[in-house]
Amino acid sequence: MDTLEEFTDASADDIITRLRAVAKPRLIVISGPSGVGKDTVIDQLRLRCPDLYFAVTATTRQRRGGEIDGYHYHFYDASEFQEKIQADEFLEWAKVYGDFFYGVPKTPIRQAFERGRHVVLKVDTQGVQTIRKVTSGGVFIFIAPPSIDELARRLRSRKTDDSEALMRRLRMAQRELQTIDDFDYVVFNESEREEETVTRIIAILAAEGCRIGQTDVAM
Repeated sequence: MDTLEEFTDASADDIITRLRAVAKPRLIVISGPSGVGKDTVIDQLRLRCPDLYFAVTATTRQRRGGEIDGYHYHFYDASEFQEKIQADEFLEWAKVYGDFFYGVPKTPIRQAFERGRHVVLKVDTQGVQTIRKVTSGGVFIFIAPPSIDELARRLRSRKTDDSEALMRRLRMAQRELQTIDDFDYVVFNESEREEETVTRIIAILAAEGCRIGQTDVAM
């Protein structure tokens, strides 16, 4: 019968060591319809997971009350945005609702990966389709409303859109719901229960960190 000393196998220890180091920096892409509460969810995620790096999207839309340049968005005018497009500085960019440009700067994301940090990125569903084409190793999470009626109520409560703009956002939301197959996970953001939404996202990140066969994010 083998003794404990004879049973010890260095190759098994090597496997365990590799398993402990299995988690690689991930690109966590969060999307969903306008008004679903993505910004509120991400703000709470910042508080609960300070080690995550939150990529800041650039936009040409006007700043809303309480938004901080460089924290919630990089606010550019149209000419600045076009210059950055020409310099190939965006991971993806798009014109949204026929009026405003949104784009994701590449350099800060690459720097975060080099430091071993997970990156959280908020984009619209059109951006998700682009990012799936130009990257690998991403985790795509769709934030869904409890119902279209509730989504309409949230949009009206913001008081930032007239009736025509509101209907345009709701029609867009219907189209965005049809892109659900582009995602890995769906999380419902129930009314007045944003903390539960964030808890579910954290659980997804924990599960992804335990996934076997992770690859480096390529972009």
